[in-house]
Amino acid sequence: MVDKTQIISAVTAAMEQAPKRKFQESIDITINLKHVDMAQPKNRIDETILLPQAIGVKKIAVLGKGDIVSQARNAGVDIIIGPEEIERLGGAPREARKLAGQYDYFLAETAVMPLVGRWLGQRLGPRGKMPQPIPMGQDITPIVERLRNSVKIRSKDRLNMSVKIGNTAMSAEAVAENVDAVLKRVLGRLENGELNVRSVYVKTTMGPAVKVM
Repeated sequence: MVDKTQIISAVTAAMEQAPKRKFQESIDITINLKHVDMAQPKNRIDETILLPQAIGVKKIAVLGKGDIVSQARNAGVDIIIGPEEIERLGGAPREARKLAGQYDYFLAETAVMPLVGRWLGQRLGPRGKMPQPIPMGQDITPIVERLRNSVKIRSKDRLNMSVKIGNTAMSAEAVAENVDAVLKRVLGRLENGELNVRSVYVKTTMGPAVKVM
């Protein structure tokens, strides 16, 4: 595994080399793999990772009716979508695509999952955003809190993947903690660990890429 000081050094360099901007930039990690057959679905990476350092508010949508609606309001989710609206969105593809792109995570009451699959599956599935099913009576508050501090990293059928792991308002040490968390999870999913990694880079939105490993 990459030494933490090596990660901090790379993140620091990426932040220092970035052109000065009047706005806060994101910091991304890019992981390039090798000797992995991505034609085999079992080898593809699709992980939701809880970060040790929060990187900003994630937008969460809840689909359902009844008790989950009041829970969602109390948890402060960004949008609540009822069964009728799910069906309506099925006939409004442009609006459904916008919804899929606008929200980071979706939670759905198990009772409406068939509706979601029928009307929104085509929009959410390819983006890896099919809702997490929530059984009746389950408290969604801790789930929402966890998702707000999580990122989703997906390889699909490619040998490279990128995800936001921080921003330029954070310290290099805090960003490095998130880099470490993402790397550990991805390496744990690879058959040969580090031997399946070609390279890892970090960069700000507008800055140059700096090699981590």
